[in-house]
Amino acid sequence: MQKQSESYQDLVNALKSASKLLNLERNSQLVQDINTISHYLTNPNFQIAVFGPFNHGKSTLLNAILGNRTLPIDLIPTTGAAITVKYGSDLRTRIMLRDGTEIYRSGTEILQQYAILDGNRQMRQDVASVEVFCPHPFLARGIELLDLPGTNDREAQDILVRDRLLSTDLVVQLLDARKLMTLGERENLRDWLLDRGIKTVIFVANFINLLEPEEQQQVQNRLLFVAESFRAELPPGFSNLYRVDALPALRARLKGDAAGATSSGLATFEAALQNIVTILQQNRGDVRLPRVQAIASQIQLNLQAKIDPLLKEVKSFDEKENAKIEVKQKAANLIQQGLNKSFTELRNWLELTNLLKKYQTEATVAIAEDKFKTWQIGTLKKDLSELQLNIMKWLYQAYEFFKEERPEDLSIPLPSEPQITLPPKPGSNNDLTEPAGAVAVGGGIGWLLGGPVGAAVVGSISYLLNKNIQETDDKSAQESYHQQVAKICIGVTEDYFTELSNQGLAILGEFEYKAKRVTRFSGSPEPLEIAHKRQDLQQLQISFNQLVQQLSKAKVPTNYQPYRETPKYIPYTPPVEKEQTTYSQKEKANNSTSSTYRYSYKTAETNQANSNQRVNTSPPPKASTSPNPAEVDTNFRNWEIDQEIARMKAEMRSPGYQANKQQQKTSQSNKAPQQPKTQAEKDKITRAYSILGLQPGVSINEVKQAYKSLVKKWHPDLFVNQPQLQKQAQEKMRLINEAYTILSD
Repeated sequence: MQKQSESYQDLVNALKSASKLLNLERNSQLVQDINTISHYLTNPNFQIAVFGPFNHGKSTLLNAILGNRTLPIDLIPTTGAAITVKYGSDLRTRIMLRDGTEIYRSGTEILQQYAILDGNRQMRQDVASVEVFCPHPFLARGIELLDLPGTNDREAQDILVRDRLLSTDLVVQLLDARKLMTLGERENLRDWLLDRGIKTVIFVANFINLLEPEEQQQVQNRLLFVAESFRAELPPGFSNLYRVDALPALRARLKGDAAGATSSGLATFEAALQNIVTILQQNRGDVRLPRVQAIASQIQLNLQAKIDPLLKEVKSFDEKENAKIEVKQKAANLIQQGLNKSFTELRNWLELTNLLKKYQTEATVAIAEDKFKTWQIGTLKKDLSELQLNIMKWLYQAYEFFKEERPEDLSIPLPSEPQITLPPKPGSNNDLTEPAGAVAVGGGIGWLLGGPVGAAVVGSISYLLNKNIQETDDKSAQESYHQQVAKICIGVTEDYFTELSNQGLAILGEFEYKAKRVTRFSGSPEPLEIAHKRQDLQQLQISFNQLVQQLSKAKVPTNYQPYRETPKYIPYTPPVEKEQTTYSQKEKANNSTSSTYRYSYKTAETNQANSNQRVNTSPPPKASTSPNPAEVDTNFRNWEIDQEIARMKAEMRSPGYQANKQQQKTSQSNKAPQQPKTQAEKDKITRAYSILGLQPGVSINEVKQAYKSLVKKWHPDLFVNQPQLQKQAQEKMRLINEAYTILSD
């Protein structure tokens, strides 16, 4: 039995741990029930309580069972404490006072001082427990008898009885045959026993011997009805109703009158009681655990009332934070996509072969014509600055969006102006007579190579570069002077662009590494208030789940499922940088998460009308020659990214951003535009569908795709060299924009 009690210790710990988190009042009924049931589960003895109103003969019945006047009895309400009768080698009494004092006495006379009601029929407040030890063989089997104060007399007595009934394995409810099952008794049976899972109950009718014979039969019939209507959970084959005339039974037992004990009903009741107890002792879990279910359900209900509001608040915070991270991550993808493209464009521009291919002819001619500085500022520096500004645009977008680290300016300096050394001039009346030597470009060689000779140098430069004849061979001595000068000019420009390429790529590589800090973002720390609530929530959930686990382990039914414990808050940290990929690879990966947003064609006719709707981004400059569709598609994609990031910024700033994440995620992409209310609106929408070449009622995604296709087809930049067609395209774009506005609003 001791081993079985120890097996419930974990369940007891779970019950007590959960109750502490509820912050219940110390004297609340639930706290009292938890303490009682905890003691009950760990008590190895089997306890039988005699329960009923005052003057029903409870103490007399127990004395009859014990065979002596162990417990105080009188004609007035006597028992003023719960008296536990246990096995002992000799008859003795132990009184425990609330101040810790322990009183031991032989016999039971001391009960008259501590365990009966005072003159005002009140229980003593200084008594914590009363125990009587008795050498009876029935008690030696690990059985305890509990004599309870009478009910329906004083509220304090009722509270004590109600609490102690919860910790008894078998309840003997004593009935007065003269006033059978009063309203108070029926209420106690329901509220104190049935509703708390206490169903191992035996009814014992007393005082039947005081009734007339014809009344006895009527009472017996009523008793059978009461017993049959109460579904007691006793072992099969045993009745839950017995007749015992308590006082005659005690007198017979004190005289040793076996026949009198039998005629009083005591012998029959004792035999049944011993057999019932023997069986129930072997299945203590079936008796005790239903009591636990009722208490555990109250604890779980109270825990749930604390958990659910906290869970809702913490979950709402987590969803909002995740929504912010998702928006930022999407923005980071878009920004990184544009940034990678800009880095790639500048990196390609700095490649030596590309620099030579694009600029060498102009640069070499500029040297020969003493216009290198002007060309360097007006062409080379302008192109480089534009490419650097494209990169900085994305970095400042990132800084504005994430507020992590302010970007440094990208500055790739141009090399010093080239210097050349002219070869000796051949002796000729037509040649110049100034001596050759090192001449800075700033000083110019134009004045040295003026007239026909200078023109010939420029011509040789173009010829040599176009023919790719730059290597020196055996014929160099036979080359004309202007060809030699041209080769020197070509050589210094190649050195110039080599220096620009090497230095620029090195600076760009270092800058690109630093730029990663600008485009990374971290999650915000958890507010202290939410952190405390999360901690409380986690403790409550852990306690709740431990209780559910222990109830399941003890095979106690429960209507509750364990919570999925709320994880600790870990602020978002950027992922570890992986090996750098090319722009085209990243663009392909990001396209799956990118959304298409409206592109507004900015013409002189529509600028004013759209000024309040456009994002503050500059349209790409128009080319001097007609662009091809691929260039228009690239520009369109850049504008889409600008529009997307601007929308995200607006969304982050708007009050509606704090809405529930589920509402933020609600997709409208598969819904058709709202239905119009007036005929005029219907006509406008029908015309808009027609302009975009769509059937009425299609989804917003289909509207966007049609709009995008038409913009690429009718972009006015495609017709810059065809004024008439460009004018038509502008009108077409106006109609397309109007149609898209109508269908997307």
